[in-house]
Amino acid sequence: MSGEQAGGQADALRLVAGALTDAPGLALEHEPVAADQVVAGAPTTGYLALDESDAGEIGVWEMSVGAMRDVEVDEVFVVLAGDATVEFESPALAPIELRPGSVVRLEAGMQTVWTVREALRKVFISR
Repeated sequence: MSGEQAGGQADALRLVAGALTDAPGLALEHEPVAADQVVAGAPTTGYLALDESDAGEIGVWEMSVGAMRDVEVDEVFVVLAGDATVEFESPALAPIELRPGSVVRLEAGMQTVWTVREALRKVFISR
């Protein structure tokens, strides 16, 4: 149907059912973090969307060594690799330590500082 599904809807990016995606091995293109977000070092981030629908997005995100501020979206993620601390500026919560296997939920609007000591890679589901 050349870019459209039945009903006239454009094709959405979807994971193939029953197929394997090697999230730790995916090549991600990195870009420098915006200067107004950098807290320390010269961090870069890479990102690849794997699945998008009305329900949300599934993707892989990675950050190099350094520290940056961010405003979060509503998401759940699983850390695949790396070592980092996330500090919560708003709301004020205790910092969390991230390592492979960590599972975290963030709410939209949270203001955070990510300090990465070893390149951090996560798989996320956002809404």
